[in-house]
Amino acid sequence: MEKGIIVAGNLLVDYVKMIDNYPKKGMLANITHVTRGVGGCAANTLSNLAIIDSSIPLKCIGAVGRDENGRYLMNFLENLGIDITCVKEWDKEMTSFSDVMTVKESGERTFFHARGANAVLSEQDIPFETITADIFHIGYALLLDRFDREDAEYGTVMARVLHRIQKTGIKTSIDLVSEDSERFEKVVRPSLKYCNYFIANEIEGGRTVSITPRKEDDTIDREHIKAICKELLDLGVKDLVVIHAPEGGWAMTREGAFYDVPALQLPCGYIKGSVGAGDAFCAGMLYGIYKQYGIEECLQIACAAAAANLACSDSVSGMKPIETIKQLYNLYH
Repeated sequence: MEKGIIVAGNLLVDYVKMIDNYPKKGMLANITHVTRGVGGCAANTLSNLAIIDSSIPLKCIGAVGRDENGRYLMNFLENLGIDITCVKEWDKEMTSFSDVMTVKESGERTFFHARGANAVLSEQDIPFETITADIFHIGYALLLDRFDREDAEYGTVMARVLHRIQKTGIKTSIDLVSEDSERFEKVVRPSLKYCNYFIANEIEGGRTVSITPRKEDDTIDREHIKAICKELLDLGVKDLVVIHAPEGGWAMTREGAFYDVPALQLPCGYIKGSVGAGDAFCAGMLYGIYKQYGIEECLQIACAAAAANLACSDSVSGMKPIETIKQLYNLYH
């Protein structure tokens, strides 16, 4: 019997605002279109998984405010068949939100974020005694205040939580946020020895191990990506390290096998936005792992899931069922 996937962490509303340019300080940009959608690791990853394959049991652990945005999030997830019984509503905290400023021509986006109820989500909100799943995924490290706190025994609260989850026999997985800081070593590294799967982009993976993922001309350095994967495994990741970037996806197993799958070659005009593309990749990867596909096929599905996401400006509207995702890969790889 399938036990399914639990995703814990950030729940928020994205206000995706299309702009004609990203202005210099003090200058003006025109907002040409505004949409509201779900956002954050838990909402995006679960929504994408539900669309990819509605037969998988899915459960959300998170926090929202008792407000209109909170109701919007809860209804959206519930309508996709996701179990929201472990989403806590707070009276004195607003639902987290982000203004996602997206340049229309390139799809590049910049986030202005309000932490809201995500800042009070804690270890006490996880039902360890009754929890059942095949995979427990949490994100984003560096953006969950109470999980990022120091722990005298484990280094961080998140590391403690992942250890408790692993002791129940559930495989654990983490994702990070792309933060411009020096906190990666202190906040992320303690969790590595308690996660089976590490799935993050090239910036986050590189900063965790202090290896630059790109060359001086800003092209991806595949040898450095390979070094990042090896270092993360050496620091404790048990089964698989996965790194993604606009150029593609890479993975390394505990045994040292390395996989490299290029991004799809999408036609001109296809990309409408890139918000949530990383979560879409992650959902595709988790789906493949859950279904016990080979690593290369997992990466192919993940790259195609990310490509599906790029067809719409919000985080989840572009996602498709698994057969369509496979067709997308065959069409554009």
